[in-house]
Amino acid sequence: MPVVGIIGNQHLINDQYEVHAGGRMNSEAVARVSGALPLIVPSDPEIVDIEALKSACDGFLFTGGRANVHPDEYGEAETEAHGTFDRARDRLTLRLIRDCVASGQPILAICRGFQELNVAMGGSLYPEIRDLPGRMNHRMPPDGTIEEKFALRHDVTLTEGGVFHRIFGKTVVRTNTLHGQGIKTPGPRVVIEGRAPDGTEEAIHVDGAAGFALGVQWHPEYNAGEDPVSRPLFEAFGAAVKSWSEGKRPDRLKSA
Repeated sequence: MPVVGIIGNQHLINDQYEVHAGGRMNSEAVARVSGALPLIVPSDPEIVDIEALKSACDGFLFTGGRANVHPDEYGEAETEAHGTFDRARDRLTLRLIRDCVASGQPILAICRGFQELNVAMGGSLYPEIRDLPGRMNHRMPPDGTIEEKFALRHDVTLTEGGVFHRIFGKTVVRTNTLHGQGIKTPGPRVVIEGRAPDGTEEAIHVDGAAGFALGVQWHPEYNAGEDPVSRPLFEAFGAAVKSWSEGKRPDRLKSA
């Protein structure tokens, strides 16, 4: 079975005990829809050797998270609007993304991961898109059940004939939205393939990537087994991961 590294987030339990954790929905989507073994990865290069990590996994899921990419990573000054940060995750993910894009190791980037993908490829971010003229509030509703918070809230219009059109079989899909930041300037190789009605970038891929390198601003891990948009996305990711696994398996056996 291929292995997918799921990039975790750092949290404090009882304001004292530090943990690395990943949402159950991400693991279930990888296991049940992508058909891979989910492996939560501590998001700190002081703990995780990146070269060993790439060897241990067949693909990577870059998840959402409350902390944001630090604006230093795209040449801007920190402000209060940028929110909280996780510099250790930045150091791990930005290098890992660039390495995977170059090698062809499959990556699927979600929400913060979507933003990491853009920054890793030389792009920048807005700290709070709801403050921009003409933009809607894309943030998670503060109240309600988990079903209400992850409910489908807006359409995404996709590029006809693009990667996402081919995956979904349609040019307009309905998604949830639970983010504050968004793309300001796309990286030179970042191709925008989906936008919300207010123009916010929602689906991207990396031009010329050696393999599967896609990102979405929404959260497809929610109801991934049933949602008509989430399921084909995780299936396509799973197929890419399986292909990578089969391609490198002889090297694994040789080294063993």
